[in-house]
Amino acid sequence: MSAAVAKDAAKDAPPFVLQGSAATEVTGEAAPVPTACPAGVGEGTTCLSGKDRAGAFYLIAMPRQWNGDLVLHAHGGPFLGAPTAKRVAEDLERWSIMPRLGYAWAASSYRQGGVAVTAAGEDTERLRKLFIAKVAKPRHVWLHGQSWGASVAAKEAENFAQGKPYDGVLLTSGVLGGATRSYDFRMDLRAVYQYLCHNHPLPSEPQYPLNIGLPLDSTLKQHELAKRVDDCLGLNKPAAERTPEQARKVKTIVDVVHIQERSIQAHLNWATWHFQDVTFKRTGGASPFGNEGVVYAGSSDDAALNAGVPRFKADPQAIATLSADADLGGRIPVPVLTVHAIHDPTAMVELQEVFGKTMAAAGRGDALVQTYTGDKDHSYLSDPTYAALMEALTSWVEQGRKPTPEGIAAGCEKAKATLGSTCRFEPAYQPKDLETRMPLRMKP
Repeated sequence: MSAAVAKDAAKDAPPFVLQGSAATEVTGEAAPVPTACPAGVGEGTTCLSGKDRAGAFYLIAMPRQWNGDLVLHAHGGPFLGAPTAKRVAEDLERWSIMPRLGYAWAASSYRQGGVAVTAAGEDTERLRKLFIAKVAKPRHVWLHGQSWGASVAAKEAENFAQGKPYDGVLLTSGVLGGATRSYDFRMDLRAVYQYLCHNHPLPSEPQYPLNIGLPLDSTLKQHELAKRVDDCLGLNKPAAERTPEQARKVKTIVDVVHIQERSIQAHLNWATWHFQDVTFKRTGGASPFGNEGVVYAGSSDDAALNAGVPRFKADPQAIATLSADADLGGRIPVPVLTVHAIHDPTAMVELQEVFGKTMAAAGRGDALVQTYTGDKDHSYLSDPTYAALMEALTSWVEQGRKPTPEGIAAGCEKAKATLGSTCRFEPAYQPKDLETRMPLRMKP
């Protein structure tokens, strides 16, 4: 493939030349082909796409004025079902700030859906090699993980640490407490919801242990579950229009499980279909989730709640299997920078407290800088937020200047002058212990 082909696709000369031969690590991989770019990535950006030998779709964006660096993006989710090219196109559109700032950007759809952290990291690392062999050799490679993809990126940085293929790691809105801890509150939600609502499953349906998520032969659809939730909690109505009983149940869930009302439905979905994926596709049909011994507090009658809530025991081997795939060790040999919204409705900010301890326990605490914002969103914060983070990470690696939350906040304000939008960094904020949001439980 010639540079002229890419030029015709982009209507501008690309700032790179597609490589004519593959490195040993990507022997047999086809070169990416020019494709239409999603909206907003910047005028003159060249986009390239392909499907690797493992079955993962990928998308690459090369800005007209490339600064020589590559942002290797690990997307969140995890999404169930087969991988699609649409998934990476949506992420490039969302993270268009990277090519607009001059960074090349590349992301994999991963070769499979579901909660498979190590495999997703392997797919992302394969894309790094493919980029170097087929597109260009970057000056720096920045590994960026968003949401669940933050755990993918962190695991990837640990697994491929030898040789330091990444210069720095940026983890945004990350699920960074490890899979065997991060999802305990969803087990609590399933149990407390069933205690209050008795409709997931319905009394007329076959009963099953809630910690498996959903039996494989179940035909329940998400819209059907949403109807059951609305019948019990009235989430589809303004709070003022709910019955007193519905209002009481919503308050109980919010106060006991410590999640926001607006995220109840989403977390219940994850505690259904993602738990099913973990149990039947990752841990051999046994569940790594449980609430045995958990003491719930915050309801109008905690004694009745703890006596009546259904209890389930996590399987020791399932825990070990999930831990090997998706728990983090903190052994990341390069600088790591994180950002997390304090009021994140999806990934609770206290997961950062766990990650900080994980890095410290691995002797890498000095390689971590954590920042927090007053945002209430999860998927995207603001353009100047990420511009400031990338600038700080680059200065850290190139000049040895370890950033501070205060300095990053100031950098955001500076970037806002040209990028607009908002800056909501709160440099003094420190998250509480995770146990303030998720009660401790017995783990085999």
